[in-house]
Amino acid sequence: MAASLVAPGGSVLTRWRWTITAAFWLGGITVSAWGPRLPAIKAGLGIGTATIGLLLAGVTVGAILGLLASTPVLHWLGSRRGIVAALLLIASAMTAMGLALIAVSVPLLAVALVLVGFGIGLLDVLINVEGAAVEQAVGRTVMPMMHAAWSIGAAVGSGIGAACAALGISPSKQLIGEAVLIAAVLAGAKGIPAGNRAEPAQPDQDRGAKFRQWLHGWLDWRLLLIGVVMLGAELGEGSANSWLTLAVRNDHGQAAAIAALFFTAFAAGEALTRILGGPVVDRLGRVMTIRVTAALGVIGVVLFINAGNLWIVLIGVLLWAVGVSMGFPLGMSAAAQSGPDPAARVSVVASIGYFANLAGPPAIGLLAESAGLLRALWLIAALFLAAFAAAGSLRRRNSAEDAS
Repeated sequence: MAASLVAPGGSVLTRWRWTITAAFWLGGITVSAWGPRLPAIKAGLGIGTATIGLLLAGVTVGAILGLLASTPVLHWLGSRRGIVAALLLIASAMTAMGLALIAVSVPLLAVALVLVGFGIGLLDVLINVEGAAVEQAVGRTVMPMMHAAWSIGAAVGSGIGAACAALGISPSKQLIGEAVLIAAVLAGAKGIPAGNRAEPAQPDQDRGAKFRQWLHGWLDWRLLLIGVVMLGAELGEGSANSWLTLAVRNDHGQAAAIAALFFTAFAAGEALTRILGGPVVDRLGRVMTIRVTAALGVIGVVLFINAGNLWIVLIGVLLWAVGVSMGFPLGMSAAAQSGPDPAARVSVVASIGYFANLAGPPAIGLLAESAGLLRALWLIAALFLAAFAAAGSLRRRNSAEDAS
């Protein structure tokens, strides 16, 4: 990245950092906006569970398209305008979702969900590229803290949905209100320096050359190994989101309320590790941090599967949360700094991470059909070990750091 783009003055740098952190927070609020309201949405539209599943698949499709579009958008608009465009698209799509619920229009809701997914995928790449640039300018690790803001935003979004449900506020009003909140925060985007974070010596390229460069990223072994690290972390996180509560309830014989508290402990453990993780990364380096957290993740999953004591199971949950906490933020940072055109490189590893988060839980479910849920969770331990083995790919370029 060009030095001119990553070395602004102190107050400018502080404003830049917190603007991007706020964008992460908004992303987290967005992804959790509709989940708590699905029962009300299902009832209001008079549709079945299968239709809800198809509608939510539209978010996935849109997110993948947003990942693919992120590189040309960054080159076309630059970082600041690209992030503003992504947030405006999300706010507009959430408004359309609210209007679709008012009009009881399933087709309009389907289109809106694809668009909001597109905006989320686009935003995810752009803010991670910016986060890596901020990290380089600051001279210390800040990406885990930014991803913690995403986790906190997701918790806030879920809380907003739960509060609106308890107060009898309709999903349509909630979604439109959150769209207004996102639009109101856009004024802060002025804190993002101009530019697209391209390498200074990189010549101008036509669209075909840019596409070939993005495609070449899928043949870059280092990027693919970074993707293995993210695969382990994201499959572990996605599987916890889908199966942890059920496993505590059915396989460890706890009440539904206790099972829900165990998932809360997982989410809090992940967020807290990210909040506190920056200084640890600066001391140990990316490679050793991933190895330590992946090893703790393996221990946590093994304890969760085998322990009979409730408190040991809880320790397993917390170690599992530590295991998934650092792979995504450190993988994004490493990908952005691994070569030219950081958006294209982030897009590659983000696609792998998204695939793991979305495809992992169904894979666990299929294994659980024949082997049982707890035995199926051994897949998570295996992928933590793969992340441990691939951690060397996160070593910084042209530096002795992380040489361990």
